[in-house]
Amino acid sequence: MIFAILLSIPVVVGLFMIMHSLIAVDFVNPEVSNTKVAELVQPDEEIKLDTTTKKPEKVEEPEEPPPELEMAQISLDMDMDIANLAPSANINIEISSSGMSSGDGEYLPIVKVAPIYPRRAQTRGISGYCIVSYTVTKSGSIRDPQAVDCEPAGVFERASVKAATKFKYKPRVVDGEPIEVAGVQNKFTYELEN
Repeated sequence: MIFAILLSIPVVVGLFMIMHSLIAVDFVNPEVSNTKVAELVQPDEEIKLDTTTKKPEKVEEPEEPPPELEMAQISLDMDMDIANLAPSANINIEISSSGMSSGDGEYLPIVKVAPIYPRRAQTRGISGYCIVSYTVTKSGSIRDPQAVDCEPAGVFERASVKAATKFKYKPRVVDGEPIEVAGVQNKFTYELEN
């Protein structure tokens, strides 16, 4: 340890001497050539205002207000063949006669969605039908859809129930109040085009 201290003292003193000699050196400024830089002068410009342009005349307010626009009539008829996403399938959607009548307060279908033809049935050339029963709620949506009669069994139930859940109805109105309608049925017919 003593040997290391004795060796480090001359090294430290030597480093201080080198740093002092570097600082004490008088640097000479390099010669700077006298080159002129071009002066950029932007001339003053006068801003001219164009006072000859006329302002548009103020439009007078009409004496009577414009007539009110009538509400546009929207057709709720849908072509179900357009909504079919299966490439070579023909699906017919029919509403059974259970509970439907032409009274003003009866429920009416607003949105009917065609089911997607099951791929397995389509590739195997299987045709058939499925009847789905459900409840039309007070808001016009569908609740508790169930496949009640399908031929062949186990093929079209899932696609039919999934399509029926997307149906929308105008609810049945009795004494000015919407009511639920249970037991509404819809028949989905699955046919392949030849």
